[in-house]
Amino acid sequence: MFTGLILELGEITSINRKSGGAVLSLKSNETASAAKLGDSIAVNGVCLTVVKSGRKELSFDLSDETLRSTNIGSLNNGDAVNLEPSLSPDSKIGGHFVTGHVDTVGKIRSRVQSGDMLKFEIEAPSKVTDFLVEKGSVAVDGISLTVVDILKDGFTLVIIPHTAKLTTLGFKGGGDTVNIEVDILGKYVAKFLQRREDENSRFMKTLMEGGFINE
Repeated sequence: MFTGLILELGEITSINRKSGGAVLSLKSNETASAAKLGDSIAVNGVCLTVVKSGRKELSFDLSDETLRSTNIGSLNNGDAVNLEPSLSPDSKIGGHFVTGHVDTVGKIRSRVQSGDMLKFEIEAPSKVTDFLVEKGSVAVDGISLTVVDILKDGFTLVIIPHTAKLTTLGFKGGGDTVNIEVDILGKYVAKFLQRREDENSRFMKTLMEGGFINE
């Protein structure tokens, strides 16, 4: 579990493809120095397990599914990635709960400078936008952000200078991809409501089949 507050930017040093996936290696300062084997680290919002650690380098195994369903598979040597260690009992929760399980890969449609702020419009399918609410939370490349507008096929965000300086969104623009994870609380609420609706439908069907009510 994570909060969407990025600790630092890491730099990809290698992605070695192998049967069934790949091995991703990157260099970092704070994240690598504190990490241990088996730790969970969010890399661009994707929860990965440390399989090798050094003073300034980390390595992770990637499955084919991770390569297909996130933007990790399109990274190259030298690319920057957002890094966040998993929550510990004494961690401050300043963003929102992020699982590191990406729902979809979105595409930046536009980036507009507005004073000191940056406004992004991100293209995303309805399976994502259906779970978004205005002023609600969403994780984009692992960054906890606030939804501004919900569009038919996407949503907008406004990024403050601090976020632009310390995360990948500072240098991403139109056409670039981002990992998107919707708020897990919204998923649970939606599932609960759907289950109630299904139960009510089955109940009404039983009543009609038993002749207790007419259509």
